[in-house]
Amino acid sequence: MPLGAQNVFLFNQGIIQKRSMYTLPTVITAGMADTIMIFIAVSGISVLVWGVPWIQVVRYGAGACFLLYIGYSLWKAAPNNTQAGEERFPPRKQIAFAASVSLLNPHAILDIVGVIGTSSLTYTGTEKWAFTIACILVSWIWFIGLAAAGRLVGRLDTQGKIIVVLNRVSAGLIWIMAILMLVRFINAL
Repeated sequence: MPLGAQNVFLFNQGIIQKRSMYTLPTVITAGMADTIMIFIAVSGISVLVWGVPWIQVVRYGAGACFLLYIGYSLWKAAPNNTQAGEERFPPRKQIAFAASVSLLNPHAILDIVGVIGTSSLTYTGTEKWAFTIACILVSWIWFIGLAAAGRLVGRLDTQGKIIVVLNRVSAGLIWIMAILMLVRFINAL
């Protein structure tokens, strides 16, 4: 399954960092961003935001532009592997990029608000808290797993061929999502 911008960044950090612990800034930032967005989605604040028409227009327009750029970046990306001496992101750059692909990524926002926020409406009280905590735990486990899988692929694929294919497939999927967002943007005008 092709990965979105946030997941590809986590996976790539697993590949290019010398040690697994060096991916922690990326994993923690993505995990915190998802935690915040899940709380917002489950609390119902997202319902208010979805109801404001001009916010939808801005979200679709900016989201399409963001996804087109991320898709282009993934398509043009050279294989990132430690043997090639690729420059590794220092912690501050990891945090900044992980925050941008987490908080500005319309695909991640739509998934969290549309899927988790909507699904949470069927729960109340303790069940809603359990659902929220479960979603957050799954998110963190997924991010840790992506970084670990990237680390494994980086060790096995010293030429970077797997990541090039993954980046190209992901870029194609992201461009399809961008086109769908452009259509929504045009329809919302």
